[in-house]
Amino acid sequence: MAEKIQFELVSPAKLLVSAKVDMVVVPGSEGDFGALALHAPMITTVRPGVIDIHDGGKVSSSIFVAGGFAEVNEERITVLAEEAIPVGELTADLVEARKKAAKEASDDANNDRDRAHAERLTRIAEAMAAAVA
Repeated sequence: MAEKIQFELVSPAKLLVSAKVDMVVVPGSEGDFGALALHAPMITTVRPGVIDIHDGGKVSSSIFVAGGFAEVNEERITVLAEEAIPVGELTADLVEARKKAAKEASDDANNDRDRAHAERLTRIAEAMAAAVA
């Protein structure tokens, strides 16, 4: 049996996952990466997208994250997510509400800070739409 890696997914609201798994695929800011046991240590930012948890030779669950940070070492991967929602709980109505909020933020943006916030909301809404599709 192959070694497993401890995976912890934490959002501001709660600890969503704490389990030993075969592999975790994370949407890193530089591209998706897979973390297995004995992975080289690293810290990276996480872009909006879906974390796939692999166990028993298949994807056992998928969770949408709005961004955050990931720390990986030989024994553990910890993702501190700004927001995390199981993909099965995402709905078309939720996606449309996110798109509408992003558009409103973009329309109301009148300085660089507000424009950056609106762009971030747009990236999250687009990633969420891709996760639902």
